[in-house]
Amino acid sequence: MATVSTMILRSMRMIGEKTRGATLTSNEQTETLAELNTFIESLTINRLMSYAITEDTHAMTASTLTYTIGPGATINTTRPVKLVDPCFVRDAGGYDTPVQIVNLEQYGMIVDKTVGNTYPTHIYYDGEYSATSTATLSVYPSPSAALTLHINSWKTLANLSTVSQTLMLPPGYQLMLESNFAIHLAAGFRPVSAELAKIARDSMAAVKSINIPSPVARSDLGAVGQVGRNIFTGP
Repeated sequence: MATVSTMILRSMRMIGEKTRGATLTSNEQTETLAELNTFIESLTINRLMSYAITEDTHAMTASTLTYTIGPGATINTTRPVKLVDPCFVRDAGGYDTPVQIVNLEQYGMIVDKTVGNTYPTHIYYDGEYSATSTATLSVYPSPSAALTLHINSWKTLANLSTVSQTLMLPPGYQLMLESNFAIHLAAGFRPVSAELAKIARDSMAAVKSINIPSPVARSDLGAVGQVGRNIFTGP
């Protein structure tokens, strides 16, 4: 846990721009805060830099295929970078039905998107970026009443508003941000030391190693042959 100004000063010390005990001038506060926001935004489009998957829910409207998502939108939340599994719909009885995430081509191949009123089986995320920072979700087929959509996604971090703001970060993130931001600040201005380059590289690799999704083993039943076996009870 550290204030934004403390992290910026540490980054600047790493490239010899500040000494211990120094403070940021008014101009430095404005410029480096903008630089840090730009730097953090560039990191959050990388799945392995995202330390949390966020679940959002929304009570769906019968026969409605499309919903806006983002700040102040129909689904009022931070605009997702990308949807990830699992996404599903939950009915009034508490039963969940998986929803498959599809791309634009797959969604476009669905001829009649309004057929029937039932449980959606597919969802398409259009990551358009409007002036209001909203995007669009489309489902197929049309939902029936009393269904709740559950979506999981990774998102951008909120912009830092002031240098006095305190950041709460998971283990390893502060060093990764400070060292890599130091290199970002030095770009085109001065060379960085081999020591700093190694700290930045190693700290980022450590963060990515923690965020790698755990693989789930699956078997194609057609390739397995005999089915009906249980690893605990036997044939």
